[in-house]
Amino acid sequence: MSMEEKQNSQTFQDFSQSTFKPKTTEEISSIIKECFKKNIPLEVCGLKSKKNIGRNFQAEKTLDLSNYTGIIEYKPEELYIKVKAGTPLNEIKSELDKNNQQLAFEPVDFGPLFSGKSNEGSIGGIISCNFAGPRRFKVGSARDHVLGFQGVNGKGEVIKSGGTVVKNVTGYDLSKMLTGSYGTLVVLTEISIKVLPKPPSNKTVVIENPHLDKALDYLNLALSSSSDPSGGVFYPEYFREHFTFNDLTTEGPITAIRIEGHNDSIDYRIKKLCKELEVQKEEIVILEPEQSNIFWEKTRSLQVFSELENNLLRVVIPASEALEVINRLKIYKIKYFVDWGGNLIWVQLDNISAKTLRNIRETINKSFGYVTVIKIEESLKALVDIFTIDPIKYKITEKIKKSFDPKRILNPGKMYSGI
Repeated sequence: MSMEEKQNSQTFQDFSQSTFKPKTTEEISSIIKECFKKNIPLEVCGLKSKKNIGRNFQAEKTLDLSNYTGIIEYKPEELYIKVKAGTPLNEIKSELDKNNQQLAFEPVDFGPLFSGKSNEGSIGGIISCNFAGPRRFKVGSARDHVLGFQGVNGKGEVIKSGGTVVKNVTGYDLSKMLTGSYGTLVVLTEISIKVLPKPPSNKTVVIENPHLDKALDYLNLALSSSSDPSGGVFYPEYFREHFTFNDLTTEGPITAIRIEGHNDSIDYRIKKLCKELEVQKEEIVILEPEQSNIFWEKTRSLQVFSELENNLLRVVIPASEALEVINRLKIYKIKYFVDWGGNLIWVQLDNISAKTLRNIRETINKSFGYVTVIKIEESLKALVDIFTIDPIKYKITEKIKKSFDPKRILNPGKMYSGI
């Protein structure tokens, strides 16, 4: 008996168990092959940091990748790292820190929202869900940093795409298709990711007490300026208590703009930016690196929603539509903050219904944006669309699902009903 056959035999000695924790690609492939033969739906998960995002669905078995971990290859000089999908993000960040490098897209930490404490999750979950933090408008999303992958499709076949270097290629990039598919197409096993050097330093310009329309003007000017910011947010007054620093003690709404680089460059660009924004010295506060890092970590981990029990929407729109969209949504008594320089709005609603969500989605669609339901009352999960999709894209998605997972055994129904 070959080594693979021995592993397969060991895997299936106890196929009656409800949860599998494979340690090799061969074991993952064998489990999925058996589920394919028996039409057994699988819930695919890692560290479960984003388990509550998406639709509820029925799965007979769970494929838990939390034991499938490890850094396969890391070449700092070539700016890439290759890891197993179940590897915790904090383990990867720790390794990158040794060479002063980072995942530049700043993965969102949903731990405070769902569990009250940090849980950044596994790299497989991060890539599968494609959530990026405040630096998104500058460096792109998670999918823009994937160089290649290995995975197992719904028939148990091992597939590969891409490589470990940054290059231009012709043909369709499977990495981009799978990033954001929430484990419904392929179980990612190995991922090669582009890494970038950490900036030597950063400071944050905080403009005190701007109104929303003025704040959005500031953000628009900042993002189009030569000052090259890497973060731009607006927090209304009701979230102000979350941002009390030694140098930031006044009340009211704040607009914050992050500048990264060498200290001399930062100071010059901040001075230039303030002149372009036409703000006076008494209107601004400069957060030094330590306090600046805390500010953006709070933003990345959605700290203002850490005690939220009810509903949270993620709204992505053209920045030019942000003011009108927010004003229209105010009839629902929302709380919100703006990220990505105006392209992302996190919307909190204490009360919601299926009808309210449909109305909100229509409003966003008219503004050329889309809505993702991040958190919602359990009683509504089966009644609403968690992700935005039109009928044409649904048909395309349905065909893609059938190609990768013909029996719909991988996270069936997590994104869309019937897929």
